[in-house]
Parts: sequence; C-alpha cells; structure tokens
Amino acid sequence: MRRSMSSVLSLLVLAILAIYFLFPIYMAVVNSFKTQSEMYNSVLSLPSRLHLDNYVQAFQKANMLRSAWNTIVVTVTGIAGIVYFSSMAGYKLSRTPGKLSHAIFLLFVASMLIPFQTIMVTLTKMAKDLGLQGTPFGLGVVCAGLGVNMAIFLYHGFVKGVPRELDESAEMDGCGEFRTFFTIIFPLLLPITFTIVILNMLWLWNDFLLPVLLLTDFRKYTLVLTINMFFGKYSREWSLILASLILSSIPIVIIFAIFQRWIIQGITEGAVKG
Repeated sequence: MRRSMSSVLSLLVLAILAIYFLFPIYMAVVNSFKTQSEMYNSVLSLPSRLHLDNYVQAFQKANMLRSAWNTIVVTVTGIAGIVYFSSMAGYKLSRTPGKLSHAIFLLFVASMLIPFQTIMVTLTKMAKDLGLQGTPFGLGVVCAGLGVNMAIFLYHGFVKGVPRELDESAEMDGCGEFRTFFTIIFPLLLPITFTIVILNMLWLWNDFLLPVLLLTDFRKYTLVLTINMFFGKYSREWSLILASLILSSIPIVIIFAIFQRWIIQGITEGAVKG
C-alpha cells in the first residue's frame, strides 16, 4: 500500500513538473499562429484560425536559409574541432600515467569552472588579432577551443573502460600511436562521441553571447542573432518572433529526439569511470 501510494505521488509530481516545463513551449506554439492583435487581447486563448503566413513572413524576413547555413557552419566546425582534438587528448591523458598528465587533466577540468564573462573581452580581442572575428568559420574555431574541456573530461573517463590490451596488441602488430587510436580505439568511443556531439550541438545552435561578440556583419548572423533582429527599439513583432523560434528549433529537436538515449548513456559511463 505504501509503495503504491509512493508511486502515485511520484507520478503526480513528475506530471506537474512536465506541465510546468512544457507550458512555455505550448504557449509559444499557440501564439505563433495568432495575429498581433489576438496576442495582445489574450495570450492564453486559442487562435481564431491558424495564421500560417506568420511562418512564411518569418522565414522570408529572417532569411532563414542564409542564417541556417551560417549556423550549420559554426556548429559543424565547432563540433569537428572538439571531437578531433579532445578525443586524442582524453585518450593520451588517460593512457599516460604520472603527475604531469594528471596535472594537465586537472587544468582542463578546472577551466570548466571559469565563467565565460570573465574571459569574453580578452577572447574577443584574441579572436580579432587571429583573424577569427566576423566569420562563421572563425566563430566555430573559437567555440571548439571553448568546448574541449568538457569533452576531454568525458573522453578521459570513458577511455578507462577500454582495455589496455588492445593498445599493446596493436603495438605488437606494428601500428603507430595515431593508427592505433583512429582504427581501434576511436570506434569504441562512439557512445561518448554521440553524447559530446549532441550536447555541443545544442549549445552551438542556440548560443547567443559568443556570436553577438564575434559576428559583426548581419549577413553572417546565425539563426539566434537573426531572430533577435525582430526585437525593435519601440516595437516587437511577437508573432514573427515566436514563429521564427519554432522554425529554428525544429532541426535540433528532431536530432535530440533521435539520439537522446546516447546522452544519458555517454554521460553516465564517462562520469562514473572518470
């Protein structure tokens, strides 16, 4: 009896939390189909009819194709850099015993505690000096540098579950260190790699602060910055804002829904082994 009562209470609490977190999404979807006047009359009411022209206008005014391409360039560049460098670094640090290796690993972990706001001015100046400011590719390179610390932490823990005998067997067969890693070790890291890819995709696709610091030309804007242009000084086109937000979130929601199980599996195994 107590167990059933506890289960009912748990389900009730989870249902309330689900409603609490899903309600803003529901409001955004419902109001994206309203006219501006309907929204001002009541944000809680249902639209009189589905105003699909909100989505057409948002797509055209925000130049979604160009903004989406810029966002894809940033996301792909950042994720490629993060996975390539952090996987090798996590593997090498995990396989190399000694105080120096441990100290380097702790430096990467400690860097995760530094707030971005404390380094953003210096980072912006450095990006400008290196010629990385003003382009989606340059922004992706900067994002890769900022994202490797968490990825190294996850890879470092996950590699510990890979038997060292595989390295020794490959060495006996004449494989070099790079060939051993990319042909034998890296395929075994796919679960944590999927996790790192999805987590960083969510970050890079939705990031606002770093793009607004590094992208100066509106033609190079990402989706988030383009949508922000709907916020005028004296007026805000809420119907277009909400419609563009829904459009920009569709790809990332689909990807997350498909690969969500890899997130829990990868984080859990990497953190526990770490």
